[in-house]
Amino acid sequence: MLTVDFSRFPLAPGDRVLDLGCGAGRHAFECYRRGAQVVALDRNGEEIREVAKWFAAMKEAGEAPAGATATAMEGDALALPFPDDSFDVVIISEVMEHIPDDKGVLAEMVRVLRPGGRIAVTVPRYGPEKVCWTLSDAYHEVEGGHIRIYRADELLAKMREAGLRPYGTHHAHALHSPYWWLKCAFGVDNDKALPVRAYHKLLVWDIMKKPLATRLAERALNPVIGKSFVAYATKPHIPARVEA
Repeated sequence: MLTVDFSRFPLAPGDRVLDLGCGAGRHAFECYRRGAQVVALDRNGEEIREVAKWFAAMKEAGEAPAGATATAMEGDALALPFPDDSFDVVIISEVMEHIPDDKGVLAEMVRVLRPGGRIAVTVPRYGPEKVCWTLSDAYHEVEGGHIRIYRADELLAKMREAGLRPYGTHHAHALHSPYWWLKCAFGVDNDKALPVRAYHKLLVWDIMKKPLATRLAERALNPVIGKSFVAYATKPHIPARVEA
């Protein structure tokens, strides 16, 4: 299930891509399939080991085209182990809401992104997320949990302040908002509640089968209750200084 829309965020074979806070690796895998040179980085060593296994399995199965590369590594988003201008593309999906120093993370992403490069940032959308926080303290008051809810204009302002130039936004995963509202209402750790189990089955069916009816429904509902807010931006070219 991808949050970044690659029809709005073009990726070319050979692009150097950093998936920052990659988690289980969903965006990194898609970039690898598209022929990119991917680095998937996360602070969770266990998840990184799983991502590395999947990269190896994809290579073995021939899922990635010739020239594509993939590396999974453990690291700190506030101290990225890469030189300036290392990547053509940076993706950070559902990560910034967890990190106290979000401005520091943005600064590091801008540092390692080459001038003219592209960045995709996704965070939980304000409205649906606010409902979750209202229904359940346990939803966000956990170690490593969500510490803030972004308004769209706030996130875009922080991106501009970091030196990025936003060029597009949209919302995603409308069908997932009711699922999380149910989870929060019945208990975030209570997977046995009938409404939660029933809705989860619907989501799994939708992900596996991709029926036209639910695709159209989600497209119509995304502007209203889309679970994620997605913003795309570029790092401007800085004109060379002319010596007097």
